[in-house]
Amino acid sequence: MDWTPATQKEQQDMLSELGLASTDAFFEAIPASLRMKDWKVPPEGMSEQELRTHLAVLAEANTPAPVSFLGGGYYDHYIPAAVDALAGRSEFFTAYTPYQPECAQGTLQAIYEYQSAVCRLADMECANASLYDGGTAVYEAAAMACRITRRNRVIVHASLHPVWKEMLETHAAGSVLQVETGDVPVEGSACLIVQNPSFIGDVRDFSDLAEECHAQGCLLVVAFNPVSLGILKTPGAMGADIAVAEGQSLGLPLGFGGPYLGILTARKSHIRKMPGRIAAATTDDRDRRGFVLTLQAREQHIRREKALSNICSNQALCALRALIHLCLLGKAGFEATAQACYAKTEYLKKQMNFLPLLNTHPTFNEFAVRLPKPATEVIEALQPRGFLPGIPLEPFGWEPGDLLIAVTEKRVRAELDAFAAAMKECCHG
Repeated sequence: MDWTPATQKEQQDMLSELGLASTDAFFEAIPASLRMKDWKVPPEGMSEQELRTHLAVLAEANTPAPVSFLGGGYYDHYIPAAVDALAGRSEFFTAYTPYQPECAQGTLQAIYEYQSAVCRLADMECANASLYDGGTAVYEAAAMACRITRRNRVIVHASLHPVWKEMLETHAAGSVLQVETGDVPVEGSACLIVQNPSFIGDVRDFSDLAEECHAQGCLLVVAFNPVSLGILKTPGAMGADIAVAEGQSLGLPLGFGGPYLGILTARKSHIRKMPGRIAAATTDDRDRRGFVLTLQAREQHIRREKALSNICSNQALCALRALIHLCLLGKAGFEATAQACYAKTEYLKKQMNFLPLLNTHPTFNEFAVRLPKPATEVIEALQPRGFLPGIPLEPFGWEPGDLLIAVTEKRVRAELDAFAAAMKECCHG
């Protein structure tokens, strides 16, 4: 124990205070099979160069990262290094929520540019400063629609992510919102919520449904995959009144559940019913350009009784990453990413034509198949071979053998071929 910063006397004093005879007794609660056999700590210190070399040798013993085909709203996209470099600057990384706009011009400008970017992406007219995540954005859109229409019936289309539907029902519990399931607007409904591509990747054009909604005074809420808009029809072009998304695909890594951001955009006529912060550009009395939080009083964010929402959270740093990611890719790069996701998904579908396809429409980024055995068994069999095969759909109401598979631009042909071969061997070998 000479390598610890505590002296022998200090160690004995601590053990006496705990009523233990030795350091080994301190670890007796841990089964012997789980204890470290040898810490391999060098008897003397190392230089920085020596330590880096030593750590590199240790890293080589790690199991290579698995090839991921996980999807369901969160995807393994490539993130340019500049996203980390720029978003990690202290001006952004340590900035606090801009309650006082004059003290946070840089943060407000970043929010303003983010709002502009996602409006252009979704072909909508206004956006807020971001929300907690995609599921939260779905609820906020529903509550917003109810405020606009002064109705309380919310219709959820079968295409919506089942977890987001559950989040909507949870937040609506105890409120005036009535959440129902259906594929068309019904009399007295505030909104119909659809998703494109759907939870299992089906691509639809909801333009006719938008007209049907508007004929009944109902709003259409479209949940979208941001990357898909590089090649698919936008929510705005379909006639959506509110469009929402999970922004993880835009420069945010898969982080064991977050942090992520919810995108919320709408028609300009609805902006005063929009929750969350909204940044705007203006000029001062010297005609200098500046940025402010607009249309909403501070009380909307800190006083429950005056707030449009009590759960909206400004994910400014995550929104900044999304903005930087979009700017780095540009229009051509964004379209190329979407096209690569589509093409590689189609390639894998053909390589796996030995399994029944569950999708009934063209797909983007992911698709669902029916396996001849439980999906959990296949996943357990393929994980040791270096694959994360996908998401089992049984917990969401599908059959035990149903599996959701996602493909992004990061997957190369060798990975796709190897995965298809391993899947075929596991299912029919």
